[in-house]
Amino acid sequence: MTIVDASSRGLDPEDWPQARLQAHSMLDDMLDHLEGLRAGPVWRPMPAAVRAGFDAPLPEEPLPLMEVHQEFLQYVLPYGTGNLHPGFMGWVHGGGNVAGMLGEMLAAGLNANLGGRDHAPIEVERQVLRWVRRIFGFPATASGLFVTGTSMANFMGLLVALRAAEENRTPGTIQEGLVAYASAAVHGCVPRAMDMSGLGRGALRLVPVDGAGRIRLDALESAIAEDRDRGFHPFLAVGTAGTVDIGAVDNLAGLADLAGRHQLWFHVDGAFGALAILAPSLAPLLAGLEGADSLAFDFHKWAQVPYDAGYLLVRDGERHRAAFASRAAYLERATRGLAAGSPWPCDFGPDLSRGFRALKTWFTLKTYGLRRLGEVIEGTCALARQLEARVKAEACLELMAPVALNIVCFRHRGKDPDALNARIVADLQESGIVAPSTTRVEGNLVIRAAIVNHRTQACDVDALVEAVLEFGRRLGAGTK
Repeated sequence: MTIVDASSRGLDPEDWPQARLQAHSMLDDMLDHLEGLRAGPVWRPMPAAVRAGFDAPLPEEPLPLMEVHQEFLQYVLPYGTGNLHPGFMGWVHGGGNVAGMLGEMLAAGLNANLGGRDHAPIEVERQVLRWVRRIFGFPATASGLFVTGTSMANFMGLLVALRAAEENRTPGTIQEGLVAYASAAVHGCVPRAMDMSGLGRGALRLVPVDGAGRIRLDALESAIAEDRDRGFHPFLAVGTAGTVDIGAVDNLAGLADLAGRHQLWFHVDGAFGALAILAPSLAPLLAGLEGADSLAFDFHKWAQVPYDAGYLLVRDGERHRAAFASRAAYLERATRGLAAGSPWPCDFGPDLSRGFRALKTWFTLKTYGLRRLGEVIEGTCALARQLEARVKAEACLELMAPVALNIVCFRHRGKDPDALNARIVADLQESGIVAPSTTRVEGNLVIRAAIVNHRTQACDVDALVEAVLEFGRRLGAGTK
């Protein structure tokens, strides 16, 4: 009797034609979902029974792919974040795109590890790097790397800056008294990066902002002088292109000049705002960005690439490499064969195992082109200005911050406005009509509409305003 080792069958389908049919069905379901987004709710609360279903036992035995797909359709697809929908305005989430989704599918089929070695997927990532250099005016010696998102890119940029500041330090030590500077409106990932670096958030000076939400250069100058008088060692200035709360853009040209005069590393957190450079009417706001030593941004926001696709760009590629490269026998490089192609992406970041994020980005950039993506970015800002005008025209509504790009912060007037507007936003989200979020501006809770999705139209902005007014009326404008 012949004994068949079950493990020798591997995990490929036993019935390839049936697997092909099922794969086509799954793709059709996603395309149907995207095509019909507007007809459905932006977001819906997950029923308790559905949530409880995710506490199922471990799957010891196999299930047909068709059954697993049906579970996805029933329990996962209807309860997503909602950022695909044109009425999603809650957080700065991109809406994805069909070409990028298909690129992600192809990347999964290749199952390539982009940590290193000599293969075509790494050349795709290198091509995107060459494009990014040109977009932002960085030199050919600049290095770049795909990461999960700007939170990680900001952390890595900090590590490169720290390494550059301590090029003569004893390995494994951190120089005493190093301090960094950012605006009081900086994203929370920057203080967290200071903690993770070992410096601690106490070494980050949060500089006051002006009436438009931009870092005050005079206050920064004073903070640097005061720190030097006290024996500290300033090494890093962080600028922001698109603050998380109101979308303000720091005076990047002024920051670049100041950083140069004080010999500070100039890093820019451009999570979504950096890509405004693709929009001719907005690009002047980013003057000075080309002088940054490092830049962190996300393709998965304004460029609409499916999650996740963050990016770190560093002007001095050798300093970038020095911050992360390490020798290991099993990573020995060669001049020919699969171990050729040095330097490898793993020389520029902490990850040895890296997915093919570059492919969905490559598909997006090539399929739509920079001009069309720039038009989408300009369109979202035009919608924000439309929303600003609607808010100003309604006596019941109040604009709470300047509108710099695509974020509008406003609130419904009424008694106890913090509680009122928090209730309005929760009710809006649960209604499925639109989904803004909340933030605080000068201590006040406000409705925050971040218009990022390429599918959002004027009718969605109007729907937001009408829904806020209606829910305010239902709540008695907070008078009860």
